[in-house]
Amino acid sequence: MSKSQTRTAIVVGAGIVGLAMARALAEAGYKVTVFDRHERAVGASVRNFGTIWPIGVPNGPLYARALRSREIWREFCDATGTWSAPSGSLIAAYHDDEWAVMNEYAAMNEGIRPCRTLDPTQVRAHAPGVVSNGLRGALLSTDEQVVDPREAIRNLPAWLTERYGVEFHWRQAITRVEHPWVWSGRRRYGADLIYIAGGTDFETLYPELFERLAITKCKLQMLRLEAQPTPFRLGPVVCGGLTMAHYSGFHATPSIGRMRERLSEQYADLIALGIHVMAAQNGLGEITVGDSHEYGHTHEPFDESAINRKIADYLRTVLDLPSWHVKQSWHGIYAKLTDGKRSELVIEAEPGVTIVNGIGGGGLGMTLSFGLAEEVVSGKLQPETVAPMVATAH
Repeated sequence: MSKSQTRTAIVVGAGIVGLAMARALAEAGYKVTVFDRHERAVGASVRNFGTIWPIGVPNGPLYARALRSREIWREFCDATGTWSAPSGSLIAAYHDDEWAVMNEYAAMNEGIRPCRTLDPTQVRAHAPGVVSNGLRGALLSTDEQVVDPREAIRNLPAWLTERYGVEFHWRQAITRVEHPWVWSGRRRYGADLIYIAGGTDFETLYPELFERLAITKCKLQMLRLEAQPTPFRLGPVVCGGLTMAHYSGFHATPSIGRMRERLSEQYADLIALGIHVMAAQNGLGEITVGDSHEYGHTHEPFDESAINRKIADYLRTVLDLPSWHVKQSWHGIYAKLTDGKRSELVIEAEPGVTIVNGIGGGGLGMTLSFGLAEEVVSGKLQPETVAPMVATAH
């Protein structure tokens, strides 16, 4: 294909979904232009744990998608020197029902996933910070990888430009879309294909469509602890039993119902706030801790210190850290699908315009976006079509 015949694509949004779409399109031979309303990524993509988290998804297509995404993350990190660690994950058990779920999960995944149960002595060897008192054992998985999202998401655009020639327009909000054009105020840009990947911002571009979809918004609170004194290292991403109740990858185990029933009684206040607790350490020794989940279309802009205390208090039952000094706290907001029928939102807003959102049902963007983007661009995953709105007079 000659230069004059090169296919073109516009991506709206420079978070992980938009960056993944830009990469997949460039790999497929498109000349890609990315627009973002900010000077750099400041939304949900830089406000998460930075975990590539295959253990959070069920076996089958989503697990394959997660592993493909991890391959691309490793390629990017190796090429750019961006910090990453093949940390794996460790979920500690302090109750019989948690231990039962872990053993069932390990048995069900034998030969499918690299996971196994550990006795208390083995746990301490892998994660020296785990609380020993009452420890039954743990589930260890070696699939998971950690990056620092603040570094990784902000390094990705330069890599995409250098490797693929992707062009970025920062501080340029897209205010209108009508294929084959997008507008930023009075400035107009055209492309063969347009992808809207700016999180819940598509509400402003297609408000009627947003209203009709089974989608809401999730606010989560997180915090980051100051760097731990050397030579302490957390090792794997560490979690407690609440994490198994949260992620669908564990929901096929026979004992999950019994465990959730006990958790709902013991931790009713945490479950009401959507709290499950994870801890991940970055290359500087800082530990990111979270998180809570509050669902609704409009959220208070204020963070609740009581929620952060509950998160930290639960983590103290799992981890004994040298330092608990909080460096930062924040909240993020991302799209959350509510109908339970989809693992992502990929819909045709109009011919030539595709919305990509709600990855993993919400909250697994780092884990799934690269693989999903390849499936969308290759045609393996076809966008859903939505019946057009009937205009009404008012």
